[in-house]
Amino acid sequence: MKNYIVHNEWSIIEEGFHPEYNEITESLMSLGNGRMGGRGNFEETYSGKTLQGNYVAGVWFPDKTRVGWWKNGYPNYFAKVLNACNWTGIDLEIEGEKLDLASCEVSEFRRELNMHHGTLERSFIAKFPSGKSIKVNTLRFCSLKDDESGVIRFSIRPLNFSAYAKITVSLDGDISNKDSNHGEKFWNEISKETGHGEGYLTLETKKSKWESVPTFQVCTGMKFESFQHGELVDLPTMPIKKDKYVANEIKVHLKNDEETVIYKYAVNLSSENYAIENLNLEAKKYLEHISSKGFEQMLEEQKAAWKTKWEGNDIQIDGDIAAQQGIRFNIFHLQQTYTGEDARLNIGPKGFTGEKYGGSTYWDTEAYCLPFYLSTSEQKVARNLLVYRHNHLQRAIENAGKLGFTAGAALYPMVTMNGEECHNEWEITFEEIHRNGAIAYAIHDYIRYTGDHHYLSEYGLEVLIGIARFWAQRVNWSAAQQKYVMLGVTGPNEYENNVNNNWYSNYLAVWCLKYTLEAIDIVKRNSARFEDIVSITNFDETAETSAWKNIIKNMYFPYDAERQVILQQDGFLDKELLTVNDITQHRPINQKWSWDRILRSCFIKQADVLQGMYFFEEDFSIDELQRNFDFYEPMTVHESSLSPCVHVILAAKLGKKEKAYEMYVRTARLDLDDYNNDTEDGLHITSMAGTWMSVVKGFGGMRVKDNILSFSPFLPEQWQSFSFRVGFRQNALKVAIYPEHISIENLSEAPISVLVEGEKINIKGLETVNIPH
Repeated sequence: MKNYIVHNEWSIIEEGFHPEYNEITESLMSLGNGRMGGRGNFEETYSGKTLQGNYVAGVWFPDKTRVGWWKNGYPNYFAKVLNACNWTGIDLEIEGEKLDLASCEVSEFRRELNMHHGTLERSFIAKFPSGKSIKVNTLRFCSLKDDESGVIRFSIRPLNFSAYAKITVSLDGDISNKDSNHGEKFWNEISKETGHGEGYLTLETKKSKWESVPTFQVCTGMKFESFQHGELVDLPTMPIKKDKYVANEIKVHLKNDEETVIYKYAVNLSSENYAIENLNLEAKKYLEHISSKGFEQMLEEQKAAWKTKWEGNDIQIDGDIAAQQGIRFNIFHLQQTYTGEDARLNIGPKGFTGEKYGGSTYWDTEAYCLPFYLSTSEQKVARNLLVYRHNHLQRAIENAGKLGFTAGAALYPMVTMNGEECHNEWEITFEEIHRNGAIAYAIHDYIRYTGDHHYLSEYGLEVLIGIARFWAQRVNWSAAQQKYVMLGVTGPNEYENNVNNNWYSNYLAVWCLKYTLEAIDIVKRNSARFEDIVSITNFDETAETSAWKNIIKNMYFPYDAERQVILQQDGFLDKELLTVNDITQHRPINQKWSWDRILRSCFIKQADVLQGMYFFEEDFSIDELQRNFDFYEPMTVHESSLSPCVHVILAAKLGKKEKAYEMYVRTARLDLDDYNNDTEDGLHITSMAGTWMSVVKGFGGMRVKDNILSFSPFLPEQWQSFSFRVGFRQNALKVAIYPEHISIENLSEAPISVLVEGEKINIKGLETVNIPH
């Protein structure tokens, strides 16, 4: 666990340069705006430990699947978001000496991600081998207002000399992905252009052999200006063109103790959003638009945009700065990763912060991220996450067909960019099918929270029918059990593969069938679209619903009557039942044990049975939840970032306050403190939504019950108070929990009723009520 980041309520601060942790800090200080983003790299050349990374949303490449053997149904490729043109480059050379913090003597170094404003600032003094010293200050951000642009302020002040310097302002597209299977580069140059104080570079992704995968073009453009004494100076520029690279070089006289400032404006325009033939022209228009505003106006617009976001999603914690920093850090990165403006986009596990997992969409979005966006953003944001899956329904049917399923059965991919499966591990691709249920659960979760039942007839029922068909074909009748069973699956606990009757998968399958039957009834009663859906899906209502009801009635669920606990799967009790306290010196087991040993052990990567009890808690009594939590949590190693938050929520419901807080700290500061020694690869964006859920659903006890928002909160002993804001249907609320009372402020003019500890409370518009507890 690292402990070099300063605890601060609104900022992530590195005081003093820690080159050994630089890739970690680059991840922590990543910036984005939903359309583009990148790691917190230095603008100037750095020859030390670094992962240079800039990414454009929706732009990806099908890297060839690399496995030692091939199975029917394997995906052909592993999709990955591409490391795109580095638009941030500003290099400095003084009398033959390059500014490079790996070779200079560095002092007074400070790097700060200001989460309140969405800016990254860095300052330092660098001493060159010759003895010359300069003070540098940089400030940059990816604009939320103009969300295909980023800007930089780069300030240089000599401290003990005057001399001519060479400043090179560049666009560098000759880059590669760290995670490339074959070490190849994925961009071809289409065109390049330089002019006085500007440059343009258009790149195209390499063509693939798969017709379903398009090529993408991205035009990256830049303009820059130089200032001395606070005034614009028109310096001669020398254009530089190389393969996939353009730059302008300027020579400037640096005077002792006087500041020279470079303002750099950049845009990334993709063929996803513009006609290819217009990309260059549109880039020039965009650059003219933002540069005419100027840096200061763009900065004020950035501050205003983030102010609006924080007004809708902030969580305040009094008495625990580390916890406060952690939750805001998580909220900040969620909001700059996905804005919901484009239903073609989704949320990659690393967002704009790194390349692990390829930047693709997982079931994390539906299971963990949706609740955050439901409560903190406009309704269209969460709706677009669901529409994204509907748009991929035909691909999900094709994915199922590759595995032998028929008649419109749909299997959504474990990993995807365009709806096609692109995960190349058989135990995941073929067997971790519970992801299908997460899609259906998200539809239910969205409608329960928003009341938007129209979604079922417009999009949802078609998806549900495809998923239900898959489950109906995936089970088989066991003559021995006289029950339906599900064989050869991997549950959420990926430390066990190819098991039979994973309880979570079986339970989720039955729930999906039940919910689809319910959805059919709702659409039949309330929409004229039902017959259209029947026609589109070729749905045989009588035969198919009869089969589903039979499966619902006769599904097998493993259970231990002696312990009165659900069994994670058949044969679980054959394992040596140890606890994590028995293997303290062996953790993390994914780094210290062989895979064979892990698979034979009882240890659980993340919530599995408990994941199901979290989703469907209304189906279980407190006693059932207590027994299963006490049985499984001691065996859980939490080596998935998705695990702690589920345990926070369940522990809070059970009154296990210390355990809930322990798990909260782990999830809130997972990346800040580098718990799993992997922050350098990028941040755990999708699990950050689980951190939000830990506070709101865990400590706040927020649920939706019979169309009413319900709260059952408790205050951790380490905190003096905490508050959060949520939107629910037409209302916005601020909920604050104090030692003696709960305060709920209705921020909207419309009245609202809520439940607090089961008691109905009516709150008028713009009214605040205090409830003792």
